[in-house]
Amino acid sequence: MTPEVSGLFDLTGRTAAITGASRGIGLAVARLLAAAGADVVGVSASIPEGDSAARAAVEGEGRAFTPIRTDLSDAGQVAELGALLAAREVDFLVNNGGTIRRAPAAEHTDADFDHVLDVNLRATWRLSRDVGRAMLARGSGRIVNVASMLSFQGGITVPGYTASKSAVVGLTKALANEWAHRGVNVNAVAPGYVTTDNTDALRADPDRSRSILDRIPAGRWAEPDDIAGAVLFLCSRAADYVHGVVLPVDGGWLAR
Repeated sequence: MTPEVSGLFDLTGRTAAITGASRGIGLAVARLLAAAGADVVGVSASIPEGDSAARAAVEGEGRAFTPIRTDLSDAGQVAELGALLAAREVDFLVNNGGTIRRAPAAEHTDADFDHVLDVNLRATWRLSRDVGRAMLARGSGRIVNVASMLSFQGGITVPGYTASKSAVVGLTKALANEWAHRGVNVNAVAPGYVTTDNTDALRADPDRSRSILDRIPAGRWAEPDDIAGAVLFLCSRAADYVHGVVLPVDGGWLAR
């Protein structure tokens, strides 16, 4: 790889904050951004102060790892996290942390609906606002939100999740409209069906799993590393002129 090409993806000297960093997509993103040279602040409700898969992945790439335990459903904790990340002047904010609650719409409780919106949407908004404010003051920064295939479709038995991920797309575009000319890139990735904890129930249902797989032109479910590559692109200099994009990483699902 020529220096010109490798330089486009060099994140040396930068710091990335990643929510939901303890496993799945967040862990894969932490590992890849560290491999590109970034130090990582890993955020999770359950991330330990000591040894963790995220720490091992980041430090294994020779980068510094800082764990922060935050419950994204708690507005007070999210406010504290936003202030901390803003003061630390992180270069990249990856709003990956998310949750899902499954129940038929007619039986879906307000508590479940609100919990999903608190984690998936309100935390994304509050962190983007607070960290974005500091990025605007510096005139640089990248925010990458994690949307979903259900940002485009309705799904089944997940009204709160669909509502939250649809709103993440709108929020991404709204922030890009205001901040692009001030040096802050705001974009999103929309993962297809990925082998993570959130899809355990789908993969455990033979009929549902088969119907999903039959529609994916790539012929397989995504792995977290598939999504991490798209996040690296949006954090890199290769995406300097990319604003307000929602990038599907879906194995061709939407093209079907």
